[in-house]
Amino acid sequence: MAEDQDLQMATFAAGCFWGVEEIFRCTKGVTETEVGYTGGKTENPSYEQVCTDGTGHAEAVQMKFDPTVISYKELLDIFFKNHNPTTMNRQGPDIGSQYRSVIFYHSEEQKKEAEEFVAELQATPKYEGKKIVTQIVPASPWYKAEEYHQKYVMKKGGGSCHV
Repeated sequence: MAEDQDLQMATFAAGCFWGVEEIFRCTKGVTETEVGYTGGKTENPSYEQVCTDGTGHAEAVQMKFDPTVISYKELLDIFFKNHNPTTMNRQGPDIGSQYRSVIFYHSEEQKKEAEEFVAELQATPKYEGKKIVTQIVPASPWYKAEEYHQKYVMKKGGGSCHV
């Protein structure tokens, strides 16, 4: 495994963070995952505050990954295969801006890769007539979610949200 300084950070929001975290937690090359809130205006929000859709934050997953094992582009592929990027502020039964589709980039290289990936995906027959609404924005302050949300699916077992 690479030294910690060789790891990179990725942050994605794709609806309820429980299932999204589990997908990435089980991905080879992802060394650490954490769920939290980002992209909004409220400092240190609680889950209850984020659920009101008034904080501007998205439920998100932040991860460290080893780019010698998995590329950022491969993470983008996993991200897009596991949610609907064409629904604005909604994933399945979950409605509100906290469930929006967002890529929070940590470098200009990630931004460029994300923009190119979305453009390529949008040009495929799968998205003909449907617009990908995923936001691509700079990473913003990260607020770790309450402990009971961390690795929720792993701890509780069973299914996860709608993913």
